[in-house]
Amino acid sequence: MATTRTKKKEESVGQEKLTEAPMKVPTREHMDEHIKKALQDKTGKSTAKLYLELMIFAHASRASDIHLEPGDKTAMIRLRVDGILGDTFTIPMTLHARLIALLKIRAHMRTDEHRAPQDGRDKFETPTGSVDVRASVMPTIIGEKAVLRLLSSESHKLTLEQLGFEKTDYDKILRAIHHPWGMILTTGPTGSGKTTTIYAILEILNKRAVNISTIEDPVEFYIPGVNQSQVDRVAKLTFANGLRSLLRQDPDIIMVGEIRDEETAQIAVNAALTGHKLLSTLHTNNAATTIPRLIDMGVEPFLLASTLVVSVSQRLLRRACDACQIKKSFKREELSESIDLQTLDLLFGKKKLLDLIDVTGCKHCNGTGYLGRIGIYEVLEVTEEIQRLVLQRASSESIHTLALEQGMTSLVDNAIQKVLSNETTISEFVRVMQD
Repeated sequence: MATTRTKKKEESVGQEKLTEAPMKVPTREHMDEHIKKALQDKTGKSTAKLYLELMIFAHASRASDIHLEPGDKTAMIRLRVDGILGDTFTIPMTLHARLIALLKIRAHMRTDEHRAPQDGRDKFETPTGSVDVRASVMPTIIGEKAVLRLLSSESHKLTLEQLGFEKTDYDKILRAIHHPWGMILTTGPTGSGKTTTIYAILEILNKRAVNISTIEDPVEFYIPGVNQSQVDRVAKLTFANGLRSLLRQDPDIIMVGEIRDEETAQIAVNAALTGHKLLSTLHTNNAATTIPRLIDMGVEPFLLASTLVVSVSQRLLRRACDACQIKKSFKREELSESIDLQTLDLLFGKKKLLDLIDVTGCKHCNGTGYLGRIGIYEVLEVTEEIQRLVLQRASSESIHTLALEQGMTSLVDNAIQKVLSNETTISEFVRVMQD
């Protein structure tokens, strides 16, 4: 009983401390001062204030993740901004331990558990609104490491137009959205914006005349009017089990966070075949590879040809900062070591010199040269000709070639358009497309 009372007292203290901090965006200098105060204060109040100031600072810096990493003598606070992880603050290990303990209280984790991974959620207020936090604590050989994913309500409100689709690709997705049934899949590596695209499509489909149900891992954003469920392995609620249960909930539209295994893939295809509209994500390198990937998962080609409506592959490029971009001429020869011959031909054409932009870094972009990100897309619409290739179990290369002949814009082509229109730099193109 005493332990329970102590734990409740700790939680209430943690909650109380955080509400005392002002909602004002701190500068880097202010953060350094907060770190010094938290070190000197033994009551814990300054640590609680530092925690909230760190959240607000990270959100104002457009960070998607905060890493609290332990070290031998000092710990590091690192922020992932525009997809790039960078060192931000160095703090003593004693302060690191206090921040981890406070995080556990805030995220409703066990404060006495130091050897097992734990997950939780938190929330904080900023001058522009509330931000949800998905927290993960993992033990390492030198202490506990925490990663906090910042889930701002602003990011899931982006429309398809705001995501940067070209007119032809946008029209393909709209046709798929208005198709009465079938699968719409987004593909790409982790952090490429797949879920954001799916959420933008859900916002269009979200009408009172339809029942939309989702199974996600985890639920990143709440959408009013959509019935969202979360994977829970302890309760044996997996993607496959959840999807099977959703089919008994009289759904019109189903969203599955990710197709990871054969069982989920086959249930998803059968759901689309029986008149449901199904949205999901998949890890593949391009849109065409989606088809053989699903066949490898045991989906019969004739079922896939009948159900897949569109496959969207995507990546994210950092947008060049307007304040510090400069004009620069590039010779074909100096780019030949980092870019393949075929891409060079697409980029230069018959030119030997190309006038593009480069970035120098300034106070507006925190010295990175980039501010925000833009999407590049490859939208494969499953036409009758593509269906015939699917039935023949054709390779992804054959499907990709036919899609290009039918007018599909490839990821590389779309990225080159962004470079030539001075939205990003050639070095960012190389980083994302040539790795």
